[in-house]
Amino acid sequence: MLTKSKADVVLNKDLIEFIFDAAHIQRWNDHIRPQGFTELDKQAHKMMILYVLARYEEQDHGAKLDWQALVEGGIFEFLHRIVLTDIKPPIFHELMKKSGAKLNAWVYEELQRRVPSLDAVFMDKMRQYFDGSCYPKEKKLLRAAHYLATEWEFRIVYHMNQGIYGVEETKEAIANEIEEHYDLAGVQKIALNGKTHKFVDLVGQLRFQKRWSQSPRVPETSVMGHVMIVAVMSYFCSLKMQVCKQGLVDNFLGGLWHDLPEVLTRDIISPVKSSVEGLGELIKEIEERQVEEKIMPLLPSQWWEDIRYFTSNEFDNKAVIDGVIEDFGRAPIPSSYNKDQYKPFNGAMLKGCDHLAAFMEAWLSIQHGITSEHLETAVKELRNKYTTDKDYQTVNGINFKKIYSQFS
Repeated sequence: MLTKSKADVVLNKDLIEFIFDAAHIQRWNDHIRPQGFTELDKQAHKMMILYVLARYEEQDHGAKLDWQALVEGGIFEFLHRIVLTDIKPPIFHELMKKSGAKLNAWVYEELQRRVPSLDAVFMDKMRQYFDGSCYPKEKKLLRAAHYLATEWEFRIVYHMNQGIYGVEETKEAIANEIEEHYDLAGVQKIALNGKTHKFVDLVGQLRFQKRWSQSPRVPETSVMGHVMIVAVMSYFCSLKMQVCKQGLVDNFLGGLWHDLPEVLTRDIISPVKSSVEGLGELIKEIEERQVEEKIMPLLPSQWWEDIRYFTSNEFDNKAVIDGVIEDFGRAPIPSSYNKDQYKPFNGAMLKGCDHLAAFMEAWLSIQHGITSEHLETAVKELRNKYTTDKDYQTVNGINFKKIYSQFS
């Protein structure tokens, strides 16, 4: 039973630390592999690929998709995978085929033991997702995204492991799984090795962009892993804020795509952006221009407004009113616009989650005994900002002061 104080905190310490466990989980750890193949990064790449597959399925096949089910399905599978981290994929799939219900039941018990702050409503939805037959198309898209993210990794691993026993069998198994999803429009597009394939490949490079590159840190996280953490945090905050369905989806996608320009510019640290007056604005201008010149041409023009919505003024609250984006800055979005047709986007909350993820990256490393002046300064400044500055203690209904107060 949760105490009232814990129940009032939207992002509990147990949930945040559990999500970060994925940054420790190494993939392909029985193969020669480069750095950057963590479960956290794989899940982030999977969700980016899912966006591509879902948009193509709507555009080319006229599919009617439940985007909240796509987002929640991705989160459920992410948490499920963290619990079952030590099981190799072939064994995992065989166990799920023969004893899936029992294995899932154990996962639910383990998840509630390790993350007791997850409420009954969330756990019930997770059970329905894994144990029921709901959302068949959405589940197929998630499976396809999973195998395509795995295949992206394996293309790199394969070149480093040719001649090792079993590697050809793994290559064939992955190819066979992808072929099972070839009826999906996005899978076909990626298989053509054209623009869509290049986009998936380009965003995959965010796996190799190390956060806090000037400081040793444990666990190391990439820009790719960081955006997944921000996206998942924003989902739980959106539930607390009771935003409409479209707002919940857009907040998650905004978290997922908010650092997309960094695939072209790399992760420019905040002290550099604020070191010279106007430099931050200049960097933002360069980022937006590079997105238009190098990323947009890889995507169908029908998607461009979406990507701009998630990457331009991404930390402002905004809504689409009569076809025009109304920017509210940090001010709350009027409740009358909390409806799907207005696409409410809670950028100020997203910025809070972005800062919280950065705080946790530094705080966790210090807890592991790996510290530096950069990390200690970040922890001190972010904690002070969100616990003493009244403008930041509560952001759009999310009590960040209580969240930070959990980490001494």
